[in-house]
Amino acid sequence: MYQRVARHANTISWYACGSYNSRMNVLVLGCSLNPGSNSQILARGAAEIFRSLGAAATVIDLRERPLPVCDGDTSDANAQAIAAAVRSADAVVFAVPIYNFDVNAAAKNVVEHVGSEFEGKLIAFMCSAGGSASYMSVMSLANSLMLDFRCLIVPRFVYSTKQCFRDGKIVSSDVAARVRALCEEVVRLGRAITGK
Repeated sequence: MYQRVARHANTISWYACGSYNSRMNVLVLGCSLNPGSNSQILARGAAEIFRSLGAAATVIDLRERPLPVCDGDTSDANAQAIAAAVRSADAVVFAVPIYNFDVNAAAKNVVEHVGSEFEGKLIAFMCSAGGSASYMSVMSLANSLMLDFRCLIVPRFVYSTKQCFRDGKIVSSDVAARVRALCEEVVRLGRAITGK
C-alpha cells in the first residue's frame, strides 16, 4: 500500500498509493528590503496564484524578517525561522530585485544563512529590475544553488521592470501572464517530483 518516493540521508519519505492528499507546499521569499518594492508585489501575486492552483503558499517578506549579515552564527531567530520554512517547502520561489546586474545582497544572504536546507529543492525566480538589460541576472544565484545544493531550477523565470507596476499592482498583462505560467510550471514540476 505504501511506496517509497524519496531517500535523503537517514530520512525516508512515504506516501499512500492513490490516497495521498497532502497539498504541495510552496515558499515565496520576498527578498527586497525596499518599502515600495515591486518584487514584493510579485511575491504576493504569486502566492495568490499558487493557492488558486491548490498549493499551500507561504510568503516570507525579508522586510518583516530582517537577517544580519551572515557571519556563520546560526543563532539568529529569523534565520532559524526561514531555515525551517525552507526545510518544509516542496518548492522555493525567490522574488528578487536586481541591483548592479545581480540579485540583491539580501537574497544571497538568505542562501548563506540557510545553506544546506536548500538541498534538492525545486527553485524558481521572479525579478524586478530598473531596466531591460539585466535579464540574465538570476543565473549566478541559480548556478550556485544548482551546483552547491543540487537544486532543481525551473527553466522559466519572470523578469519585469518598473513600468510593469503601478499603485502596488502589476499592470502589465504580459508580466501577469508570465507570473501565472511560472506558478503553473512550479506546481506541475513539484507535483511530478513529490507525488502531491
